[in-house]
Amino acid sequence: MRITTGRAKGRKLRTVPGDVTRPITDRVKQAVFNILGDDVIDSAWLDMFAGTGAVGIEALSRGARSVTFIDQNALAIRTIEVNLKTAQLAQNAHVIRQDAFKYIAGYPNTTYDFIYVAPPQYKGLWAQAVTLIDNTPTWLADGGAVIVQIHPREFHELDIVHLELVDQRRYGATLLCFYEHKTEGNEPETG
Repeated sequence: MRITTGRAKGRKLRTVPGDVTRPITDRVKQAVFNILGDDVIDSAWLDMFAGTGAVGIEALSRGARSVTFIDQNALAIRTIEVNLKTAQLAQNAHVIRQDAFKYIAGYPNTTYDFIYVAPPQYKGLWAQAVTLIDNTPTWLADGGAVIVQIHPREFHELDIVHLELVDQRRYGATLLCFYEHKTEGNEPETG
């Protein structure tokens, strides 16, 4: 697994020992950043269930302003720290060992342009994460996106109010779902 573009291009990233994480493939990672293009530059990211940190580190390499990495696994946190040091990108990173749901259940002290959600598969955790973000939509900046990485069989429509699914892309056994704030014309009617 390598950083594909930017300041740290070509640097090799470590994987988390054991089978506690599901690293993103280079193909899917490249697809995410091709879709986002120049919007990555000067953006703030939240990398939930960060694992190796590959997505957030790629964002930093491509010019993101900052990335907050969240994972509750000590081995994942250590791997992220080593990978940030290897990539020489630690100065714009904040690494937190905490349950991702506890983190986003609180009130946001910052707003993120991109929130990347790639939890363990087949447990419905992605839906829980998107629903929590929807409950406190100020986690996501206007014009930002929540990007979910799941197996296609996991997908189902969510009962959410402030966010809407705007795009889906399938790459083999990986489905990327992009959620954004609902536009004014699509807000649900009340009263």
